[in-house]
Parts: sequence; structure tokens; C-alpha cells
Amino acid sequence: MMIFTKKTLKEIFSYTVLIIIAFFLCYPLLWMFFASFKTNAEIYTGVSLFPQEINFDAFRDGWKGVAGNTFTKFFGNSFLLVIPTALFTIISSTLVAYGFARFEFKGKKILFIVLLSTLMLPNSILIIPRYTIFRTLSALDSYTPFYLMSIFACYPFFTYMLVQFIRGIPKELDESALMDGCGSFRTLISILLPLLKPALFSAGLFQFLWTYNDYFNSLIYINSVKKFPVSLALRLTLDADAIIIWKNVMAMSSLAVLPVVILFFLCQKYFVEGIATTGLKG
Repeated sequence: MMIFTKKTLKEIFSYTVLIIIAFFLCYPLLWMFFASFKTNAEIYTGVSLFPQEINFDAFRDGWKGVAGNTFTKFFGNSFLLVIPTALFTIISSTLVAYGFARFEFKGKKILFIVLLSTLMLPNSILIIPRYTIFRTLSALDSYTPFYLMSIFACYPFFTYMLVQFIRGIPKELDESALMDGCGSFRTLISILLPLLKPALFSAGLFQFLWTYNDYFNSLIYINSVKKFPVSLALRLTLDADAIIIWKNVMAMSSLAVLPVVILFFLCQKYFVEGIATTGLKG
């Protein structure tokens, strides 16, 4: 007869509660996936999670896209938009954060306060001046606005996050590198960047998710259907026909979520570590 200790029973209870919570959190995704195999009538009237019949016609038909553009094009546009934006954000935010965390210069405190104050500005206030600037630069209807904002560190959240992380790294490491003949840039590349890996993964993952899921800014800056990312293409499918075939929409929505889910599980270790350690000071 198996005897459970108090510790074992506590662990079983904890895991049971976590599994139940995880099921409720994942239920919308499960419903969306199984709805890809249901007809409109079954979606409207059925209460069962599982479909009456399994076929993959929705994935084949939905992939054809709209306006002569398949979802191959839309997914390619999304990655062409998101990956450079995330990489540029990591590079620019790291450089700016390194300057605030390790150097003393005139007006540093004022500039850092200005940086923090921009975190409080809603996007609805920033969108008009940004649109005006990019229109003057003839950068509309392209991914250039997203690239420029990431190159010039216009996402202060990531800069602030990396500043806090760098401040938690002992300055003695910088001094040792300086004694060994390393300059400031070499110290950043050889000493700090390996230690910044968890924070960089967190920043890159956040930026990937936010840009990939962004609907509003993409709609403002991109006008051509052939340049639409997945977020805009999914909305476009609702206007393509008078009668919406929901299983096609659900099928493409399931595929759109897939890269984000895969990326999260692949980078989960660094993501959790970066969030746990960011903000600690030595």
C-alpha cells in the first residue's frame, strides 16, 4: 500500500490546482483550434469543444488569403517586420542603457527622468507627431517607421529594464576589464553582454510579441494589402466575403498564434530568468 507523506500530498494538490488553472487559461486557444474543424452552424449552436468531424479544409482554404495574397505572403511580411524590429530594439536599448548605467555625463539625471516620463505617455498621443514625422520622411506604407523607432531606442521600457539589469552587475568587472586594456565598447561586448543574455532574451521576446500582435500601428503606417502583416490580414478576411466562414478565420488565427507559442517555450528559461533578475541592484 502506497503511503503519501504530507509533502507529497502538498505537491499533488499544488500541481492539480496549477493544471486546472492552466486548462482554463488555455481553453480559448483550444476552442479556437477545434473551431477550425467546425461549420458555422456547429460553431453557433454547438456547445461541445470537439468537432463532429475532423478535416483540414479550413487550413487549405484559409491559406489562400485575400486580394490575391496568400498567408505565405502575410507571414513573410510579419517576420520581415518583426525580426529586424526586435534585433534593432535590443541593440539600441543596450547601448543607451549602458550609457545611463555606467557613465557620468552632464544632464544624465534630467535625461533619465525624461526617458521615464515617456513611459507614461499613451500611444494615442504619440501617434500623430510620429505619423507627421514619417510622412515628412516619405516613410509611410513601409516597415521603415518600425525600423527607425527601434534603431533610435524609442521604446523606453526596454531601456529602463536593461538599465536596472546592468546596475545589478558589479562595477568591479568593468574596472578589471579596464585594467586588462579593454575599452568601454570592448567591455560591453566581452564582459557585460554574456551576463545580459537573460535580459536581452526578455526584451527581444517582449518586442517580438508586441510587434507581431500590433494591429493599430500597422494599420496607421501600412496601406498596401501586399505589405500587410498577419494581424491586419486576419481582420481583412472578415471583410472579404458577405458570409464569414469562421472555421477559415479560426484556422489562420491558430497558425498565427503558433510562432508566438513556440518562441515562448523555446525561450522560457531566459524569459523567466530575465524577469526575475531585472531590477535587482548590487
